[in-house]
Amino acid sequence: MAKRGGFPGGAMPGNMNNLMKQAQRMQKQMEEKTKEIEEKEWEASVGGGAVTVKVSGKKELTSVTLSKEVVDPDDIEMLQDLITAAVNEAFRKMEDESQAAMSSITGGLGGGLGGFPF
Repeated sequence: MAKRGGFPGGAMPGNMNNLMKQAQRMQKQMEEKTKEIEEKEWEASVGGGAVTVKVSGKKELTSVTLSKEVVDPDDIEMLQDLITAAVNEAFRKMEDESQAAMSSITGGLGGGLGGFPF
């Protein structure tokens, strides 16, 4: 009769068991950090403070503040550009902090599971 694959008694060897525990601990840390990030807000200002925006860790624009001087009906394009730049900068800040936080958990290995190829 052919032998079936696997480990004797169905148990995982010690190293594999430790690896699974590490992965579960890392997953819990990532979930906690994700929740923490989702509750934060990031702010960015452009045009010397003419446009200020806030974004959440849930990737939502939560606030736009415009100074009166920037509202010129004859130059709508400038206002649009300033808003776009401010929103992009706020999201960049959020993404940078989020990636740094996850990297500190995974040890900089990258990937969702610490760089494993699955």
